[in-house]
Amino acid sequence: MSRFGKSLHQRWDEDDESDDDDLLILAGLIEGSKRNKRKKNFRGSLPGRHSVRRGILGGHDGIFRDYFADPCIYNNKHFRRRFWMSKTLFLRIVAAVESHDDYFRQKPNAVGALGASPIQKSIAAVRMLAYDVSADFLDDYVRLGESTIIECLKYFVKAIVEVFNEQYLRAPNAEDTARFMAINHARGWPGMLGSIDCMHWKWDKCPTAWRGAYTGHKDGPTMILEAVASQDLWIWHAFFDLPGSLNDVNVLRRSPLFQSLTSGTAPELEYIVNGNKYNIGYYLADGIYPPWATFVKAFHSPQGNKKTYFTRAQQAARKDVERAFGVLQSRFTMVRGPARLWSKEDLWYIMQCCVLLHNMIVEDEREEPDDFNYHQEPNGIRVLKPKDYERRDPLLLNDFLKIHEEIEDRSSHERLRDDLVEHLWARYSAR
Repeated sequence: MSRFGKSLHQRWDEDDESDDDDLLILAGLIEGSKRNKRKKNFRGSLPGRHSVRRGILGGHDGIFRDYFADPCIYNNKHFRRRFWMSKTLFLRIVAAVESHDDYFRQKPNAVGALGASPIQKSIAAVRMLAYDVSADFLDDYVRLGESTIIECLKYFVKAIVEVFNEQYLRAPNAEDTARFMAINHARGWPGMLGSIDCMHWKWDKCPTAWRGAYTGHKDGPTMILEAVASQDLWIWHAFFDLPGSLNDVNVLRRSPLFQSLTSGTAPELEYIVNGNKYNIGYYLADGIYPPWATFVKAFHSPQGNKKTYFTRAQQAARKDVERAFGVLQSRFTMVRGPARLWSKEDLWYIMQCCVLLHNMIVEDEREEPDDFNYHQEPNGIRVLKPKDYERRDPLLLNDFLKIHEEIEDRSSHERLRDDLVEHLWARYSAR
């Protein structure tokens, strides 16, 4: 190739390279212009987010002036109506969670400014539970950000469960059993331990892949709470997190309700109904539950005055657990409306926390009549502590199977129900 042609080819290559460089420079300028535009809106930790100077200490001062100062703006009656508990109980809860979890202690941040107080964090969590409001709705009162309020809720419910679970959601001991057996004996139900039923909690944020497993006869996916309640609305047993596609019998088969009875750690009791002696307490249940010795159900189609009266009395007494569900949902609206969290673990802690707070409120507001002795032993009723708890192995197969046979004995169920029919009719006739 000639010298002239070779130099011309080189110039074409150089022009191509310069064009590529120009394109790269132009792309860089365009990207830089976009960054500059985004930079103008940068006001916080993320592009486009405005940094809010909330005044966290001012939020604490406002709460303190409203409810805890002397004198305060809103009295104890206002506090009870807005938080569903007394001020004394609330301060006791705040002290307990603060001593249990370092998260609730007021600490300085990186620049030395004090953060939120334990009262601020606890009020944010309790108001979310009580009113089922969004975290952003509480920002202008407690002066905490949305993510911080959600974090407070998760830490609060976990601390409540870890601190109070053994005390306020325990299996009934001998004293507890004697107490509500005496109450139920006075109501006409000797040997009754409470009433049992299930409640559904709608899960709004259920993952799509799980919706089929969690959808049953209710509208949309739900999770089930199995509970046993007494007349004073105390919830003695709470089993939660099973999918809503199950019915009450499926939940019962997975429930630890009879764990203390099968392991030999339940209090020993004896009571007499219509002249016959029984040594296993029972729960009032609706028609779906199996005909076991531990359940007393109403007649589906009662015939005669005795069975008709028994059915009405059983349905009236069984409303104890329905009333407990109603009060639980009215106190904590979060468990009445759809659950808007993604994690099953978070929902479990929220439900357990609400049940524990419910029992704490029941204990705090319980008014016992002075003329009734809850520790009395009515005629024919005896409650003792388990004698062989220290030396019996609860995993012995023969004892385990024997107790299960006694629990699921259909003939004992029918015999007990017939005796209760006669017992209640005799009480009704004696009036």
